Amino acid sequence: MTGRRDRTRASVLSHWLGGALLVMSAGAVAAEQSREDAWWTGPMLAPSAATLPQGHVLVEPYLFDVMTDGRFDMHGARRASAHEHDIGSLSYILYGLTDRLSVGLIPRFGFNEPAGAPNSSSVGVGDLSLQAGYGLTRFEDGRLMPAISLVIDETLPTGRYQRLARVSDGFGAGAYTTGLSIYSQDYLWMPNGRILRVRLDLTYARSASVGLQDVSVYGTSSGFRGRAYPGDSFTADAAGEYSLTRNWVLALDVVYQHNDNTRVRGSLPSAGAAGVSDFQADTGSGYSLALAPAVEYNWNSRVGLLVGVRMFVAGRNATASVTPAVALNMVH
Repeated sequence: MTGRRDRTRASVLSHWLGGALLVMSAGAVAAEQSREDAWWTGPMLAPSAATLPQGHVLVEPYLFDVMTDGRFDMHGARRASAHEHDIGSLSYILYGLTDRLSVGLIPRFGFNEPAGAPNSSSVGVGDLSLQAGYGLTRFEDGRLMPAISLVIDETLPTGRYQRLARVSDGFGAGAYTTGLSIYSQDYLWMPNGRILRVRLDLTYARSASVGLQDVSVYGTSSGFRGRAYPGDSFTADAAGEYSLTRNWVLALDVVYQHNDNTRVRGSLPSAGAAGVSDFQADTGSGYSLALAPAVEYNWNSRVGLLVGVRMFVAGRNATASVTPAVALNMVH
């Protein structure tokens, strides 16, 4: 069964790449495409380096289903596991405070369907991220400088993560997490005159420690008292969007993420004379490599729809999942 799923993923990706290469190698157009003729939603995962003009608002809700069916072990080998679904949504809500400074928030919601355990009791609220992005440079036609922005986000532990009646009711990490990012975006004109918009986003995130009691998203059980120390993470996302026509765009993200070891330390009730016993657990460091092909349809320069899928193709100490997603990008 695992081999069949892997072949299906390879087939989806090969057909997508084959179609993209066929289109991009088509005969030259009469004239070079202008940027005004290209409409975009953005790729599935890499946010834009371009800040919003003052007074403008971007709203982009996502709906997705994380379908987990395996895990990459400490040696990088993929091991099959029971099939799970984590259905969720997140929304980018950004506002142009000035022409160079955009601020906003990212609310999250979810519903979990784990294997061999009860589903979530209801749709739950996840962690909330606050974000501010400052445009260091802007892309201008005829210049070699790409658009570059510095982004800071703070994730607040608004989702449940401990004292859970069932593990599937955990929707947050319980930690205040600070992320620092550099986003970049550039435009390349292909031999046939069409535009390839490219992005490179780099993010480093650090989390505070988390006090834990009883059943939690960190794998602790009833009676546990202690703390979790989430590891730092680094993410690099290289993305490209090919303007097939004014309305249709092909997109692809290639995402590498490295996570440091997460430690859990505390105590559990014991039947011995001491009354409690020490507990400790370590996830070990790990990494993952994911591909996310997508198709965009843009009704105009302000409203567009994206349909894509994220697939983990390699990793170590990381889950293996496929995540179909749909997003609606709206700018006003």
